[in-house]
Amino acid sequence: MARPSSVLCPSCGSLVGVNDPQCLSCGRLRPGMWGLTGVLRNVGDDMGFVGLVTWVCGALYLACLASDPEGIRTSGLLSLFSPSQRSLFVFGASGAQPVFLYRRFWSVLSAGWLHAGVLHILFNMLWVRDLAPATARLYGPGRMVIVYVVAGVCGFTASTLAFMVPFLPQFLRGGFFTVGASAPIFGLVGALLYYGRRGGSSHIGQQAKSLTITMLLFGFVMPGIDNWAHLGGLAGGYLTGRILDPLKPEKGNHLLVAVVLLALSLMAIVASVVTGLPMVR
Repeated sequence: MARPSSVLCPSCGSLVGVNDPQCLSCGRLRPGMWGLTGVLRNVGDDMGFVGLVTWVCGALYLACLASDPEGIRTSGLLSLFSPSQRSLFVFGASGAQPVFLYRRFWSVLSAGWLHAGVLHILFNMLWVRDLAPATARLYGPGRMVIVYVVAGVCGFTASTLAFMVPFLPQFLRGGFFTVGASAPIFGLVGALLYYGRRGGSSHIGQQAKSLTITMLLFGFVMPGIDNWAHLGGLAGGYLTGRILDPLKPEKGNHLLVAVVLLALSLMAIVASVVTGLPMVR
């Protein structure tokens, strides 16, 4: 099939040439992405991010199980088929223990890609499947990824710091050892909240509010939930959404920043494995 000579600009929808250096309508640099724009659009509004998250999280979950099969827990609904704490530490778990005791500060980037049980990863991937494309339609895929990664960092940072605060009730104790995509998922909800407040859609804003209340109540009721990671992710997503301003078109540098953040996340996982293996041998 012949390669198209023109595509729609990802930011404003204007017709541009695949090799045009700049969109004449919105000013986005390289809007045609050398012909890759149409290919990426064919994988969905999120440009394949849901698939990326699902495969990476799934692969890391299986790797954690395989690295310490004797430590797999098979009792308890929420901890069913949970990797051992040893294997989660090696692959980049965050919290007060890894960050303050072992100086693994980069783990706030890696922990969102790890999961502590089969139900944990199943429900989180379902939320990613629902929320990531919706956020990408409103913000653009690049800005959606930025919200996702930054919110995860904010969530795990908040959880780690909160653990060091004395006299907090147990459900707000913070994370001594924490993993999961819930923090960045709450970031997507926070971005949707801001979109509604910004005037993009009151209906979306109301849906995001209802979802926020439901998810937070679930976290406060269920034991073992890292509520500070949720609250930090929610705040991080809201503030990042505000900075990015969803009512303005996405720019080419947003996609570049998104790629850099994903690369940093990968580097954090690699650094965790390289430095963690000698500690547990």
